[in-house]
Amino acid sequence: MSIYKKFIFPLLSRYEPEKVHYFTMDVLNYALKVPFMETILRSILEVRDKKLERNVFGIRFENPIGLAAGFDKDAQWIDQLSCLGFGFIEIGTITPKSQLGNPRPRLFRLKQDEALINRMGFNNNGSAKAVENLKKRKSKVIVGGNIGKNKLTENFEAVYDYLKTFKDLYPHVDYFVVNVSSPNTPGLRDLQEKEPLTHLLKTLKRENGRQSKPKPILLKIAPDLTDSQLDDIIDIVKITDISGVIATNTTISRDGLTSDQNEINEIGAGGLSGKPLKDRSTEVIAYLHQKSNGAFPIIGVGGIHSADDALEKIKAGASLVQIYSGFIYEGPGLIKDICKGILNSKP
Repeated sequence: MSIYKKFIFPLLSRYEPEKVHYFTMDVLNYALKVPFMETILRSILEVRDKKLERNVFGIRFENPIGLAAGFDKDAQWIDQLSCLGFGFIEIGTITPKSQLGNPRPRLFRLKQDEALINRMGFNNNGSAKAVENLKKRKSKVIVGGNIGKNKLTENFEAVYDYLKTFKDLYPHVDYFVVNVSSPNTPGLRDLQEKEPLTHLLKTLKRENGRQSKPKPILLKIAPDLTDSQLDDIIDIVKITDISGVIATNTTISRDGLTSDQNEINEIGAGGLSGKPLKDRSTEVIAYLHQKSNGAFPIIGVGGIHSADDALEKIKAGASLVQIYSGFIYEGPGLIKDICKGILNSKP
């Protein structure tokens, strides 16, 4: 068991999760102001090896382990997070206008299940602030821009929100992720239906085609889709010719949890992430990969708490993986563990 998991996480988990999130990033930020601290951190946490490099949808990744969207919502910590060994960092979800998100508390731990429940509600400072932060970054780490719609924007006008944020972020990110799968914005998941989703993606592809150098567009989907809906996703990817899929977002299911039911009921609504999502997200990856005959790249995310968890998703068909809850529960050493696991795995 790592020092982080044995001592640091138990201490941090005594406090409200959202406050801890900002506290730990403040600590990292201040620590990196100490001379040579960045070099020390990188020497401890980074794994550099040509065998880890991946070329996916036209981008070269130094390693296949990324940080999922939701951690750095406003692109304010890219330089700091890049020191921890990530191959790529996904910012957002970003909306055109700033919004506060849902009332606090809105982020909860289920420690017995090593899971999180969140109903953040796309809290972010808007695309203009994200661009301001992106312009300041020094790191060359690959950055993805995860985009969504504002809460007050009706679904029939949602395409304009996505288009606005796409245009704003375009010069500053390496790829885009269209988020229509968060359970925390009312009506958002209705955009996963075939007709509105096809229209949205075609519109973004059209705008992308107007650029001198089009950038990859990916779709992030929910783990709660049925097989027939996943078949629709495969068709939509083919019809719209987007670059790939991120599988999966958080789930609204509470199946298989071992935490006290009263605790779960008290928390209420929100998307569940962490270990309980592991098997379902892997099932979705495998289904999409097999049914499409590997026609498009998949980024696998959901319940990755170990190197074996990541390898399971890669074997199921994921070209890259992302972590979030596992990063919280296991600490930054998880990135190094996964890199080493990949290097030691049999082809």
